[in-house]
Parts: sequence; structure tokens; C-alpha cells
Amino acid sequence: MRNRPEYKFFKNFGYAREGLAEIFKNEKSFRIEIYIFLVTTISLFFWNFDLVFNLFLIFSMAFVLVCECLNSGLERVTDLSSPDYHALAKAAKDAGSAAVMIANFLCGALWFVAIGYKIWS
Repeated sequence: MRNRPEYKFFKNFGYAREGLAEIFKNEKSFRIEIYIFLVTTISLFFWNFDLVFNLFLIFSMAFVLVCECLNSGLERVTDLSSPDYHALAKAAKDAGSAAVMIANFLCGALWFVAIGYKIWS
């Protein structure tokens, strides 16, 4: 590609920061998930899990946030490309929402198993 822009790490990092700020500002579900992430991460200090459990639990919560970011991007691109109602646009948005739901279920199941293991072991 001859017209490819020059790669600038800090400039690209700024774009990512702007994207996170935009999603945080406009997506209520993302804000709720961030607060849950913070509360549950702080609660890890009290549960006294070993390091591997802590990492799995933190990564599962981060995976939910990643899915929410991708879903938000998908929704915006879909709205841009199809401002009127279209069945395929609805299907695309529903698929993105399903990914977030699956990530939330997996995260919840992992927390349930970890806490159950801690209580009954």
C-alpha cells in the first residue's frame, strides 16, 4: 500500500482512549460493567484466591468489556450503513448483543464456580 499512513504508537493509543471515553459516555451497559469490574476486582482481595484464580476472574471480566466495545462499534457501523430499519441490520446488532450476553454468562459461571469452590473446600 503506497498511501499507508505512518504508524505512530502514541497517536493510535490516543484513538483507543477516545474510543473508550466515547463508549463510557454513551453506553449505559458499559458503565455498569465497568463498575461491576471495579467492585469485583476489589472483592478479590477479600476472597483470597490464588493467583491463577484471580487472573481467570479478571480476564473473564475484561472479556465482557472487550465484547461490549466490539458490540458498540458494530452497532455504530450498522447505524451508519443502514439508517433505516433493515432485517440484516437487526440481525447484526442482535448477534453483537448475543456475544455480550454469552460473555456475561461465562463470566458469571466462572465467578460462581470460584466462589463455590472457595466456600465448600
